[in-house]
Amino acid sequence: MPNIATFVSPDSDAVREAVQRMGGTADWLGDAAADLETQAARADIEATLSSLPVDFALQPAQGRKKRLFVADMDSTIINVECLDELADFAGLKAEIAAITERAMRGELEFEGALRERVGMLKGLGVDALQRAFDERVRLNPGAETLVKTMAAHGTRCVLVSGGFTFFTERVQALAGFHANRANTLTIDGGKLAGTVGEPILGKAAKLAALTEEAAALNIPITDSIAIGDGANDLAMIKASGLGVAYRAKPVVAAEAACKIDYADLTAVLYFQGYRQSEFV
Repeated sequence: MPNIATFVSPDSDAVREAVQRMGGTADWLGDAAADLETQAARADIEATLSSLPVDFALQPAQGRKKRLFVADMDSTIINVECLDELADFAGLKAEIAAITERAMRGELEFEGALRERVGMLKGLGVDALQRAFDERVRLNPGAETLVKTMAAHGTRCVLVSGGFTFFTERVQALAGFHANRANTLTIDGGKLAGTVGEPILGKAAKLAALTEEAAALNIPITDSIAIGDGANDLAMIKASGLGVAYRAKPVVAAEAACKIDYADLTAVLYFQGYRQSEFV
């Protein structure tokens, strides 16, 4: 049985070129998104598209539309790492962002790196949380359309973050997720106490969130999508039915089933076979 290769790009001409190189007849899902039946292997498609700004997913035709969507928040659904932006208000952005980068690349153990960074922010006024959200946090392009379209079609959408509930609760409401899971910051006298609630939500907890949500829905884990960019997302990405690396660190991009390097987050809808006319 042939698989379906889905090509998505910000450039419709690039998708047309991809289809032409692959051969066959395309089913156009949108202005710059197309499905194509193919017998080609993923490595062959990657080689064929290597010079084009096109993202693709290769999957069986059946079961593409998933019933559970689990998403990382920082640098995936939103444009920033919230902890790094908080650090900016304490004059420590460069130091803390460097630790964040190493943790997201898998060079540091996530839980220890989180404790270290939060500890550096001890004494920062809690007003910085709202300022960071208001001034720095924006949904990434396509995020709201992605979440609200999947929700409208019956998919449970869950935001799972190694960051903090202060931000996930607000981003959940902004994008239209059904639920969120994240860490908690300890507050003492209107200031950050420099500690984070235990146990810390890291790689294992993100995977647990995926499996628990699938079990609650009584669906196989293959009926899920997980998306993220950092090393702490990799376990849930690999376990899901369709694991998506979004603008990801190399360790994640190398192991995910598909990547989004060029298109916006609506690519996740196209990968499932949604048409542009079905977007909310």
